[in-house]
Amino acid sequence: TRVLGICNGFQILTETGLLPGVLMRNRNLKFICKDVYLRVENADTDFTRRHRLGDVVRYPIAHAEGNYFVEAETFRAMEGNGQVAFRYCSPAGEVSDAHNPNGALSNVAGVTNASKTVLGLMPHPERLAEDLLGGSDGKAMFDSLVEALS
Repeated sequence: TRVLGICNGFQILTETGLLPGVLMRNRNLKFICKDVYLRVENADTDFTRRHRLGDVVRYPIAHAEGNYFVEAETFRAMEGNGQVAFRYCSPAGEVSDAHNPNGALSNVAGVTNASKTVLGLMPHPERLAEDLLGGSDGKAMFDSLVEALS
């Protein structure tokens, strides 16, 4: 079984304890709707296997509460276990506060559980999953899942 929580689905996964952390109000306290770039931080999950480590993808965001936070000790353990799946970045893959749209800890856009069977992310890969929609960067995530579950 695999669980994918996008945007409000990510919030539900944290609120139910299936993923560590919380999603708080955006640092500007406003709703944000725009395309952002993400760097793939772990390409060894059933959700990201069609990517390479460091790939940069473009996904839209549309949220008022996307500011990911978790306690420092838990975050260190998550990083050590490869649970950070995506980080907000520049189009060139640079991770910096200038490219963090909502104030998320360490530019985190998506995380997994320890066994990598649950992924939560704020951006919307389904909104850019075919060229007709304006881009197909999100398709790799769904192709990865189909491949993993076949």
